[in-house]
Amino acid sequence: MTTAALALLAPAVALPSQASPAGDSLVINEAYTNGGSANAVYTHKFVELYNPTDQPINLDGWSLQYRSAAGTAATQGTVALSGTVPAKGHFLVSGGSNGTAGAALPQADLVAGGAFNPAGTKGTIVLARQAGTVTDLPVGSVVTGQVPGVADVLGYGATNTFETAAAGAPSANADPKSLTRTNGVDTDDNSADFAVTDQVTPTNAAATGGEPTPEPEPQPTPAERITIAQLQGTGTATPYAGRQVTTTGVVTAVYSTGGYDGYYIQTAGTGGATPDATPGASDGVFVYSPDTVGSVTLGDHVQVTGEAAEHYGLTQIKVAAGGVLPVAEPGAVAPTPVEFPLEEADREALEGMVLAPQGDWTVTDNYSLNQYGSLGVVPGTTPLDNPTSVARPGAEAQAVAAANAQQLIVLDDGSTTNFMRSPGNQNPLPYLDADQPVRVGAGLEFTTGVILDWRFDAWSFQPLGHLTDATAAAVQPVTIEDTRPAEAAPEAVGGNVTVGSFNVLNYFTTLGQDVAGCSAYRDRAGTPVTTNGCLPRGAYTSEAFARQQEKIAAAINGLGTSVVALEEIENSEKFGLDRDHALAHLVEALNAQAGEQRWAFVASPAARPALADEDVIRSAFIYQPAEVTPVGESVILDDQTNFDNAREPMAQLFRAADDTPEGAAGTEFVAITNHFKSKGGSGATGDNVDTRDGQGAYNADRVGQAEALVAFAERMKAETGTDRVLLMGDFNSYEKEDPIRVLEAAGYVSQGALTGEYSYAFGGAVGSLDGIYASPSAAAAITGQDIWMINANESVALEYSRHNYVAEDLYSADQWRSSDHNPILVGLQLDAPVTEPTPEPEPSPGETCDGVTDPRGVPGKPANSVREWLRCVGATPGYG
Repeated sequence: MTTAALALLAPAVALPSQASPAGDSLVINEAYTNGGSANAVYTHKFVELYNPTDQPINLDGWSLQYRSAAGTAATQGTVALSGTVPAKGHFLVSGGSNGTAGAALPQADLVAGGAFNPAGTKGTIVLARQAGTVTDLPVGSVVTGQVPGVADVLGYGATNTFETAAAGAPSANADPKSLTRTNGVDTDDNSADFAVTDQVTPTNAAATGGEPTPEPEPQPTPAERITIAQLQGTGTATPYAGRQVTTTGVVTAVYSTGGYDGYYIQTAGTGGATPDATPGASDGVFVYSPDTVGSVTLGDHVQVTGEAAEHYGLTQIKVAAGGVLPVAEPGAVAPTPVEFPLEEADREALEGMVLAPQGDWTVTDNYSLNQYGSLGVVPGTTPLDNPTSVARPGAEAQAVAAANAQQLIVLDDGSTTNFMRSPGNQNPLPYLDADQPVRVGAGLEFTTGVILDWRFDAWSFQPLGHLTDATAAAVQPVTIEDTRPAEAAPEAVGGNVTVGSFNVLNYFTTLGQDVAGCSAYRDRAGTPVTTNGCLPRGAYTSEAFARQQEKIAAAINGLGTSVVALEEIENSEKFGLDRDHALAHLVEALNAQAGEQRWAFVASPAARPALADEDVIRSAFIYQPAEVTPVGESVILDDQTNFDNAREPMAQLFRAADDTPEGAAGTEFVAITNHFKSKGGSGATGDNVDTRDGQGAYNADRVGQAEALVAFAERMKAETGTDRVLLMGDFNSYEKEDPIRVLEAAGYVSQGALTGEYSYAFGGAVGSLDGIYASPSAAAAITGQDIWMINANESVALEYSRHNYVAEDLYSADQWRSSDHNPILVGLQLDAPVTEPTPEPEPSPGETCDGVTDPRGVPGKPANSVREWLRCVGATPGYG
């Protein structure tokens, strides 16, 4: 038999389970993510695999998986692969479709359909040497051999997971481009290995391997002389894309560091109070030019020549070395005063220009400040409302969401720096300092002009240079109000008893370092800080735990209520300890910080759910014995029909303290702490699937939990003999959502709603997931209420979990950002009934008359009154 025949009969072989820069395993060769969209080349999305080896590779046991750009958990789509990839050959997997545009794909080797449906402009595709879902895919760079079972990773666009750096991506679903690997080579760097190209070349196993012959480069055409307004046009994209152009303008912003690698120019004489001579078309444009950015300064009047293009929706000119020349005539521009919000077309007409935003502005989002150095800001004096905090789910909430999107602007730092990884984490954060908090709800005042810019699928205000600690005095475009002083302490709520509720951010005394195989999130020095995907959910080391505990204790001692309902505290029984172990540890820490035995905890009851039915986190009560007395044992609702995926409610009867073991009779109230199912959609089925009405996933379960809670409260009223009931905790439901309507329909009154404040900030909007809902008789006793805004308003950069993540130490052992939820509190006036002395009853005629003679008395006995004598003889005074 010939060698060739032997090769043809050789079985497919299994090769190493990771992609290798040595070229000895499968790689993702091409990904087309916009199938069926407008302008699409093909009707369906696809991934093409390539086998660079000299042997065929059997795909049994392999899978293709996808995770969204912002995903942090397991991949969302897993497609089992089968078949064989020929040596030096390809394998075509067809996926979902966005519509009907485009031609049919060549015959696919495997049809995944909608099971594989990656987003068009950003996401992460995983080729895995395992059939099951990859559950431990980290965020950030994932390179060869880092994660068992992961063979190759393609992160594209603004995604959080990639090899070294993300590849580019189509600018929109209507951008008919493909991500193509160069010559099948894997260098563990998506940005270097993949090109975004309009040459879409799906190749199946039956086709000839190798890359298609590239089209010859077209000869350059002479540059057209145009104005910036002509370049921008009046639509969403430049009409000159791909053409050489020459234009002139004054340099208005320069980004020689930070990753933008370019500068803005604006037509001389435009802006300020000057009437707009080009309505509908912008007079400013971005010049992408790493070669020339170092040669220009603010105020230069220049001529640039280069290729007009759209870069992810931002109009720009790509200028090479030698493409910029000075203009002899002087030129100047002024910031254009603009009132926001603006319609989309009006924003397009100002793209790239220097603006002076007018009126009041407020911080509505500071979450991305910790990673990308950016803030979400809105016109007006208040942050954006979460849609279902102010509107009913469905059309009403969607209208609020649309209005929110119209108002939101990103206040950026003039860079692409990622402060969550090196080298970005070797720098301090912009805008924020240890002594300069940037809180949600803080007012802004613009002190310089800003560029209206489109990046990362959002409109943004860019400073006129790269904002760093070193450049802040000249470059930072705003001053930011410090709203902390007003929240230094909770408001006085009156009453002789106070009650609060506080989510304590996964307070675990069981540490990650104590659990074998527990992964960690690490600081910039590589030191573990918090756990990552293991049973303990809090601190990883004792040092990190000490920092967490200091902040939690400062917040609770500052809250100072008679009773505190706690959520997200460790259920220590899950770790083989007494169920109250972590709770007791917290009370010890509180008392140590307070310098006295101020606090005690309510013990777990003997009757409680089976350990297997409970979560690793639980709810609990602590209290101040000098102010209240718990009466009887606590009660946990063991309802595994409604609370099989949430923390079971816990109830306790309290009385105001009066120096007796029983407390003051007549001052009874029942507190019930809760922590409903979260809104995350993983695993949701049936009526728990997110319907996009604004309530998130598992709304049906939360409604069931609310109904069960109301019934539990009725049971507690009957068992305790009081109808003063407070439903407290983290309901994972905003104010207008269905579960809250269940509580309100049962007569419970939201105390948080009476404050005009909020307990949570998420997605650039604020609302209350946490609350205290009072029965009518409890509400009648309430003297005041407050949401103490110490956490949700603060940047996550101040949290214990972000210690040493950047070059400035932002940690402080105080209440600020001790959790991600703001605590809520109420005051109650609970007075024991006043007991009047019981008068002696008047005897009836003839009663107790022994020894009563006449008013004169008899020898040896006292005299009786005339009235008493008359009563005893049955006479009526005045009537004989």
